[in-house]
Amino acid sequence: MTIGDITPKKERKSRRIKHVVDDTAPLLPKRQDEDAGYDEFNGASFTGAVFNLSTTIVGAGIMALPATMKILGLILGIAMIIFMAFLTDASIEFLLRFSRAGKTTSYGSLMGDAFGKYGRIFLQICVLVNNIGVLIVYMIIIGDVLSGTSSSGVHHAGVLEGWFGEHWWNGRTFVLIVTTLGIFSPLACFKRIDSLRFTSALSVALAVVFLVITVGIAIIKLISGTIMMPRLLPDVTDLTSFWRLFTVVPVLVTAYICHYNVHSIDNELEDSTQIKPVVRTALALCSTVYIMTSFFGFLLFGDSTLDDVLANFDTDLGIPYGSLLNDAVRVSYAAHLMLVFPIVFYPLRLNMDGLLFPSARPLALSNMRFAFTTVGLITLIFLGANFIPSIWDAFQFTGATAAVCLGFIFPAAVTLRDRHSIATKKDKILAIFMIVLAVFSNVVAVYSDAYAMFKKNSVTERTA
Repeated sequence: MTIGDITPKKERKSRRIKHVVDDTAPLLPKRQDEDAGYDEFNGASFTGAVFNLSTTIVGAGIMALPATMKILGLILGIAMIIFMAFLTDASIEFLLRFSRAGKTTSYGSLMGDAFGKYGRIFLQICVLVNNIGVLIVYMIIIGDVLSGTSSSGVHHAGVLEGWFGEHWWNGRTFVLIVTTLGIFSPLACFKRIDSLRFTSALSVALAVVFLVITVGIAIIKLISGTIMMPRLLPDVTDLTSFWRLFTVVPVLVTAYICHYNVHSIDNELEDSTQIKPVVRTALALCSTVYIMTSFFGFLLFGDSTLDDVLANFDTDLGIPYGSLLNDAVRVSYAAHLMLVFPIVFYPLRLNMDGLLFPSARPLALSNMRFAFTTVGLITLIFLGANFIPSIWDAFQFTGATAAVCLGFIFPAAVTLRDRHSIATKKDKILAIFMIVLAVFSNVVAVYSDAYAMFKKNSVTERTA
């Protein structure tokens, strides 16, 4: 299957007894046929779908959210998280409604239905850019946690470095090689997204462990009076600090991007009428986690909050067993990201195959193509993680480009195109609002980042 398939398929409710063999179906057939000898599959459960979608949403973006609180302040920051959740729900609703109307079963086929071949190709390219960027961020964070990182001239020791001291075998490159070969590669070999439901459930549990420990530390320090309530509003002193507020938009957009997996999860659901409750349940769960992480992370570290808040957990917390809690926080979230990796990698491989081999037989039936695509993408991600210095840099690039297209511009464009004449006036107004907001915010974010970089370089040259 490729994401570009645009063959219509009948609307379906229960898939328990449906014999699916066309190439717009899930990556694996649900019952055996003469072309594939896979086990019978009667459809994914509601719970499994929620876990898979939640895992798609709660990835590395959560680690940069406390840094957005540092820029926006708590009130505006939390309001923006809630606002983005509602906007994401609306954009996914557009995707699902127009997919049903056009009888399409993938994001790419929906874009193909609305804008033809080039719409589908543009979508596939955006998925590649976004997912490769996100997976590079995952590796960067795992490297930061296990091997350490240097931020603003200060070295933050990694967990392994803290336990065993500096050695060649706990250096960043070697640790990422072992993680890639021992964890990422085996998990990336699953050919059906529902096969990852158990690792997704474990990844959500690990994210909750990280959150519970962070909340507990913050409450203890707040009661003891060792930390103060952080800023409620942004600190705007000049035009530069005002424009800097917009740099958080790409990070918030990236934090909610899950659109590329919605169709895959919907295709494998036992009852496809449950997809909207699945989406809303996952968004509610993730928004709660985001708000609590942002609030308590910023509460703990205030204006010292780093772009990757995990890197802050190498300092003395000033509470009993602080060192142990630091390690528990970092290790639990690094393990969470390791389990999120295959969920994001799944649509990445699917879209890469669709872009390179648009007319080939389903990817699940070609082991050589499957292996070639998997190895090539993992190698590219590994190299990127070793050459990109900061997760904020990666988020700014993917969030301001591909992520905003996947999350808002494409769903809004499909709605305005309205090939099946089902969009209401309210839908079109909301679609225009999405596009204007996305384009304006991200243009300002890119300009602000470029201006800040230019100004920093100018100051460096003058002091040199």
